[in-house]
Amino acid sequence: MLFVIPVPLSLCRCPCDIIPVPYQHMVQSRLNHFNIDCAIIFANFYTFLFLNNSVSIEWSMSISSCFVAAVHIIAHLLNVEWYYNSWHGEYDALSMALSRLNDSGNTTYLNPIRSTTTTPNLLVFTTIAGITGVIITLALILMITSSMEVIRRSYFEVFWFTHHLFIVFFAGLVIHGAGRIVRSQTNANPPYNITFCKDHIEDWGKKKMCPVPQFAGGFPQTWMWVIGPMVLYVCERLLRFIRYIQAVKYRKIVIRPSKVLELQLVKNGFKMDVGQYVFLNCPAISQLEWHPFTMTSAPEEDFFSVHIRSVGDWTQKLISIVEQLPEGAQGPKMGVDGPFGTASEDVFDYEVAMLVGAGIGVTPFASILKSIWYKFKDSNPELRTRKIYFYWLCRETHAFEWFADLLQVLEREMEDRGMGDFLTYKLYLTGWDQSHATHVMVHADADTDVVTGLKQKTNYGRPNWDKEFEQVCQENPTSVVGTFLCGPVVLATVLSKKCVKYTDVDPRKTKFYFNKENF
Repeated sequence: MLFVIPVPLSLCRCPCDIIPVPYQHMVQSRLNHFNIDCAIIFANFYTFLFLNNSVSIEWSMSISSCFVAAVHIIAHLLNVEWYYNSWHGEYDALSMALSRLNDSGNTTYLNPIRSTTTTPNLLVFTTIAGITGVIITLALILMITSSMEVIRRSYFEVFWFTHHLFIVFFAGLVIHGAGRIVRSQTNANPPYNITFCKDHIEDWGKKKMCPVPQFAGGFPQTWMWVIGPMVLYVCERLLRFIRYIQAVKYRKIVIRPSKVLELQLVKNGFKMDVGQYVFLNCPAISQLEWHPFTMTSAPEEDFFSVHIRSVGDWTQKLISIVEQLPEGAQGPKMGVDGPFGTASEDVFDYEVAMLVGAGIGVTPFASILKSIWYKFKDSNPELRTRKIYFYWLCRETHAFEWFADLLQVLEREMEDRGMGDFLTYKLYLTGWDQSHATHVMVHADADTDVVTGLKQKTNYGRPNWDKEFEQVCQENPTSVVGTFLCGPVVLATVLSKKCVKYTDVDPRKTKFYFNKENF
């Protein structure tokens, strides 16, 4: 025998043969309720699988999590209101009778509202399910709002610390089901006659076909979904801790123009590939903050280096500490976690590569160009790349200075080997004043560029990407071209469209494949 109480029909699955036609506006409490909490976890697990677009996918999953969480919350709030009304007899005699069911141990009830003084608000803020629901909802709201780009970029610490509320979120999620708000009938098997008993409440417990209905809460299952990801997370944290305690030594510290700090570091057993990045932690600034930086060194070197631009509190404090160090002294203690892979690792899989860097976004390509120099120096036969187009866009002239020496070395190396056409590079200055323009005009006939000292002159303004792609197509009519960007989202959108536009439908002609890293 199964009895019913009003709950929203659209949010549940129910066998239609159990609910009588006159009571189809009500839904059985014995529902196999859809576990939206577990769906959130399962959806977030899939973000791990799509690593190429991990940030955008994680954000979309967060939005979808908020949506299903909102549906879950609204459903519970409506149920609480209907529970309250059922207890006070505002629907029908059956709903009121089910709500008033009781026993000596107060364990077989259906309606969680157990007295006339219990209000919906009191139920929400005094039960396990209610309290944990409020806590995990607040944690989710804080994590989502602090992840917005405007906050993440301007107040990174706010984003970083509030994101660790996921510990509170998952702990509350595991405990949430212990409240056992969703309850099912335990004595609903035949020979109980539902059709008869629903209309004869006075016969409950008096006739064999109509025993007093008994209910029990479902066993909490959220932990089954959480325990696997949590074990993996703990293992990952242990691995990162082991990496953190490994000693890191400074090989060289250089403060470059435009407030760019270069750190050359050495760590036993450290191996990298081109374009990869590491997380850095400086306990002198913060014990908890880890920041990602792309490595500018080549795998062939016996150290790894990063270039850190002064942007935000953490980087400014680090540069300030380094500026106060006596000459030749070791820098502050530094924890290093990584390396981690990026799209730039695939650059040598293409016979032709277009590298586009914007500002400090040139760092992964510094690693690539250095590695190319070493490969040529060692006559590495595994190098299949035969042509590289390099574009660097900067707002300030000083930004070119720390990278120009590498390009000068590459220029000489290519000329000495008779491979001047291997590397085509173009530098674009997107910001300048009248005095700078006058200075450039005076030295227009010089053999080298007045800004970089390179033979290739600096361009002023932004690239005409249609012209650049057309040139690549003409010079490489049958090649597969890998286009790599480290720069802003706006530029990524433009280059992505150009790759589609200039990819020929004929499989024997030029094709472009776009790879990006956004900052």
